[in-house]
Amino acid sequence: MALVAGVDSSTQACKVVVVDGADGRTVRTGRAAHPDGTEVDPEAWWSALQEAIRAAGGLDDVAAVSVGGQQHGMVCLDEDGAVVRPALLWNDTRSGDAAAELVAELGGPAAWTEAVGSVPVASFTVTKLRWLATHEPAAAARTAAVCLPHDWLTWRLGGTTDLTDLATDRSDASGTSYWSPLEDAYRPELAERALGHAPLLPRVLGPAESAGTTPWGAVLGPGAGDNAASALGLRAGPGDAVVSIGTSGVACAVSDVAAADSTGTVASFADATGRFLPLVATLNAAQVLDSTARLLGVDHAGLSGLALEAPPGSGGAVLVPYFAGERTPNRPRATASLHGLDATSWSRAHLARAAVEGLLCGLADALEALEEQGADVRRVLLTGGAAASPAVQDVAPRVLGRTVLVPAPDEYVARGAAYQAAWTLTGTPPDWPAPPASTHEAPVTPGLRQRYAVARDLVLERVDAPHGSPVDR
Repeated sequence: MALVAGVDSSTQACKVVVVDGADGRTVRTGRAAHPDGTEVDPEAWWSALQEAIRAAGGLDDVAAVSVGGQQHGMVCLDEDGAVVRPALLWNDTRSGDAAAELVAELGGPAAWTEAVGSVPVASFTVTKLRWLATHEPAAAARTAAVCLPHDWLTWRLGGTTDLTDLATDRSDASGTSYWSPLEDAYRPELAERALGHAPLLPRVLGPAESAGTTPWGAVLGPGAGDNAASALGLRAGPGDAVVSIGTSGVACAVSDVAAADSTGTVASFADATGRFLPLVATLNAAQVLDSTARLLGVDHAGLSGLALEAPPGSGGAVLVPYFAGERTPNRPRATASLHGLDATSWSRAHLARAAVEGLLCGLADALEALEEQGADVRRVLLTGGAAASPAVQDVAPRVLGRTVLVPAPDEYVARGAAYQAAWTLTGTPPDWPAPPASTHEAPVTPGLRQRYAVARDLVLERVDAPHGSPVDR
């Protein structure tokens, strides 16, 4: 088969992988950084994509390309296709008050769950539209179309300026809160409620439906949200949960059942294959380890070594790691807290292990929530930058209570997008092998989850800044 390419346009960077469409063998790769911040001019993504393509040796010989991208980001376009304002990213929490307003206006969490399967929080696109209408009404009035980061990049790759050519997929559309996985359809009245008028929304493509072609003739895949693309690249199937510890912490499970959680804990997302991908996301993930390592004056290898010196359970010390507030549970103004200290546990090693255990306890709560929504979780695929930590690998099965597989490091979002590109090109899912993975098993640490549950509900909120301000982020 011909060469195909996958793109991962994440919060931090753009990655491009070119692979053999027949067997998934990586041929070449490229990477370029994205700017920091919780709002970004989309042109920065386009520039990074061009740089990453050049670093990957170009795409002139590629027969198909697809884009995986960070979810929820709000890209507003005017009637000429120009970007109205910098995109608000998933991790921009300034729309927390807007989320509360919208939930109340529709009749509460149950009404949103019935409409779109999820309860909006600050991360979701619909809340950012309301924030825009409230705080930047002139920009809202100029907005003729709203799309997501991967939609916009696919559109640009197609070389068009026609807004009606905008396209997305089920997985990314389900992160907007105005598309329903249950009905497989938009609820445009919800976007109109948020923005004040009805914008054009991208058409939603099926798993292997083409979004068009590039100017050089390559087929464009439908693209996917980053979590759905990663699950595709990992070859995850029913019975698998993917737990990713990166900028955010994510637990999602491939499921034949759509979630409908009125508590808002589980988002009802679709996957990139026609199934569903119920998902729980947390704001505090790898940065928990970053912050603890800085405090202890060590690098990540040193933090891991310290954590493995302490006993399971950290001598009773419990860290609730809400350094950035939290999305799940929905506590945008929460602060981190440390509990259960005594003369023994007041040590660098115990603190290091408490950080690892606290991070994983939040993700264990996420797995339980997925199961309550009908997902079958028999094993965990652990990914993300922090998955390489020996301490994380050792502690994960003790906290998560399941066999943990750690796939070999790779660009799984980009590989998933490449898999989708190959599928779109031929009309048949390619038979690529699952990635190699190490297996980790260990007994569950007694009492740890119970202690964490108590400490989790004792956190304090920030009182020195308005809700949703930069201090909260």
